[in-house]
Amino acid sequence: MDLDSVYRAEYGRCVATLVRLLGDINLAEEAVQDAFAVALEKWDSLPPNPGAWIVTTARNRAIDRLRRESTREARHAQALLLHHRDEPEEVGPVRDDQLRLIFTCCHPALSPDARTALTLRLLAGLEVPEIARAYLVPEPTIAQRIVRAKKKIRDAGIPYRVPAAEELPDRLGPVLTVLYLMFNEGYATTAGPLIRTDLCAEAIRLARELAALMPDEPEVLGLLALLLLTEARRPARLGRDGELVLLPDQDRSLWNRELIAEGHALVRRCLRRNRPGPYQIQAAINAVHTDGDATDWSQVLALYDQLEVVLPTPIVALNRAVAVAEVHGPALALAALESVDLPGYHLLPATRADFLARLGRDAEAAAAYDEAIALAGNETERAFLTVRRAALET
Repeated sequence: MDLDSVYRAEYGRCVATLVRLLGDINLAEEAVQDAFAVALEKWDSLPPNPGAWIVTTARNRAIDRLRRESTREARHAQALLLHHRDEPEEVGPVRDDQLRLIFTCCHPALSPDARTALTLRLLAGLEVPEIARAYLVPEPTIAQRIVRAKKKIRDAGIPYRVPAAEELPDRLGPVLTVLYLMFNEGYATTAGPLIRTDLCAEAIRLARELAALMPDEPEVLGLLALLLLTEARRPARLGRDGELVLLPDQDRSLWNRELIAEGHALVRRCLRRNRPGPYQIQAAINAVHTDGDATDWSQVLALYDQLEVVLPTPIVALNRAVAVAEVHGPALALAALESVDLPGYHLLPATRADFLARLGRDAEAAAAYDEAIALAGNETERAFLTVRRAALET
């Protein structure tokens, strides 16, 4: 029995359901954690539906806690109501508990960073260190954002309800960010195995739900296409011994052609609308990577030039430098990295090391690889970088 896998797969769903039932984030989280503690004691093997077992147990634990801690008649009444009522009928345009909780947490009263951090904690079940690495900021900063977001929800009386249809577009940006970061954490985890397929699958499922809810939003379609085209390459990302395989070296016959076809169709839909946004452009870049037997790097570079205009971030600049190296050579690409500032991000020194090695500057490349290895949080990536560094000495 792998309770850790159940926790990772079911935590977000269970918390979302309990938040809807209880209307209290902290109580929902505590109840779900209590239920998993009970499961650790009682489960000799997995029940037929582990998620349902956790939700039922968490609900009962919440009722017990409300009764035990209540000092007012209203709290007892709330516990009795929770115990006897049937699950409430779904109301509003958002039917999925998790997607609804994302929209609820992305309330305009919360700062953008707080919305995303809180939702990644609740929905993806990510721990503070994982979210901190996704944001490239210190762990205490993320912890404070989550605490403040919960306090703001409580103090401002932000309701736990489904946003009205007219409110959805204003909350769309943070929702897209959450799904994007959720998928990224699954595709390249900050710790443990390189890939968390459950997290990737859940991000794609929620992106599909969002696309069904808002089919006329090009950036929603762009995000879904981006996730599908990235997921399509996942079967070729690891070699037989679990080693990391970079895109140019992947066996393209292992790629999921069904997902590629779906992703390309979505990209074409976006192009017809002619309202390019960051997710659409990133999807187009991935469409080029998955088109034919080799990547057209000139086209990729042109798309990165366009992406840098609408999303001028250090990550985009770093990725653009990779395309520059393929089109114009590592010297120009290395120069492009001079202005990129990404403290603590291992892929910056790793990319610099690759460019230096290609220029024959092995001593500098080795130092850059050492820096990247020290920063990498995932063992698979550390092993890959270690092999690359060792190759400099052969």
